[in-house]
Amino acid sequence: PEDTVTSSFASFIRAARPEHLSPTVRQRSKRMILDSIGVGLVGSTTRVFDIALRYCRLYSSVAVSSVYGKPGVKLSPTLAAFTNGVATHSMDFDDTWHPATHPSGAILPALLAASQMLPPNTKPNGLDFLLAFNVGLEVQGRLMHFSTEAHDIPKRFHPPSVVGTLGSAAATAKLLSLSSAQCCHALGIAASLAGAPMANAATQAKPLHVGNATRLGLEAALLAGRGMEANPLILDDIPGCSGFSAFYSVYQPKPLSAPGEHHEFLLEKQDIAFKRFPAHLGMHWVVDAALSVRNLFINYAGSFSPSLIRTIMLKIPVSKYINRPFPSSEHQARHSFQFNACAALLDGEVGLGSFSESSIHRQELRELLDKVVVEHPEDNVANFDKMYGEVALLLHSGDVLTGKCDTFYGHWRKPLSKESLLKKFRSNASHVLPEEKIEAIITLVDNLENLSDSSQL
Repeated sequence: PEDTVTSSFASFIRAARPEHLSPTVRQRSKRMILDSIGVGLVGSTTRVFDIALRYCRLYSSVAVSSVYGKPGVKLSPTLAAFTNGVATHSMDFDDTWHPATHPSGAILPALLAASQMLPPNTKPNGLDFLLAFNVGLEVQGRLMHFSTEAHDIPKRFHPPSVVGTLGSAAATAKLLSLSSAQCCHALGIAASLAGAPMANAATQAKPLHVGNATRLGLEAALLAGRGMEANPLILDDIPGCSGFSAFYSVYQPKPLSAPGEHHEFLLEKQDIAFKRFPAHLGMHWVVDAALSVRNLFINYAGSFSPSLIRTIMLKIPVSKYINRPFPSSEHQARHSFQFNACAALLDGEVGLGSFSESSIHRQELRELLDKVVVEHPEDNVANFDKMYGEVALLLHSGDVLTGKCDTFYGHWRKPLSKESLLKKFRSNASHVLPEEKIEAIITLVDNLENLSDSSQL
């Protein structure tokens, strides 16, 4: 069918060219690639990654694609994509967009694996790689804008398991130079492989959502390239027969305009949020608010003295899965407003070590958690573009100290500087790579357009 929403997406994937990427889009997407690799590298040190890797090594297959943080270990392309996707989300340290999703982890591992899979004389160059990455981003972003429900913190499906799977399929289809018809089928196949429930947030199963998104999108493109077909109207709103609309209660799709002078990539309009510490994005508001009020408290009392605090009041949006008064595991702690606020108050920072078992179960931290009371102001909505975090300390003296954060450092409205992003990457990568390799990756990504063989990445 012509002139459908689905066919417009397929045509866009096929027609996109490097010259359609503005300097802003290129620079922002290279920042995303660098950050995602660093997050994946440090994620390769986690238990959930080890579980995923051991599972994938059960299979005997053509092992051509590399695994984050494991020199000499290679897997089949799809399993490498899966494992690296798990690594990327294993600490909830990966980038976040609005409407809410984790875009890079769902597509970058698929492109890295596919680049190594292709024969030497057909390897995509760095510019092809960068273009495919941006096609995957654009498809995710456009799909998220089809539903007003998607603008708020999710309740039903974890977004990267939905839009990320189709973004991976689109990015890989572009890298593999599939025809428009094959791109259409790749999206349809990916829709049948998409979706994961939010109930598995704050568990070891959540990183599988990103691992599956990047793996299954790659598989969808490979299947479409080999002749498998799917519903050519998968993105259209067909009454009485749900396609992609099955994932959203409100769904109003629009055709995607052809790339060119009348099309502006979403990444041009809105930057990405990069996390300064490994936790759910909502935590970054309360941590900055907590650090602000902690400084006030030190100026007031001379030092941070928990015994002077009667009540810790958190004003946060309603979001059940990140409202966790007493988390008992690292994954629960990464999804707890209460824990992150109290850790910031107690330690003056939140970092990798904040989520260790010994840190989570400290008596002094537990005593602070006992003092927390939560309020949900009507104006504090569960939306990453509108929410705020407020932490108030009600002291035994009767005094009240308050810290509030409307936009944390790293949010798309307050982007990380180049220096901060590089510092994060170097810190993450240093857990598994020597300094010379870390610097080599930085140079490769910075000059990605000039790379003759993207599989070198």
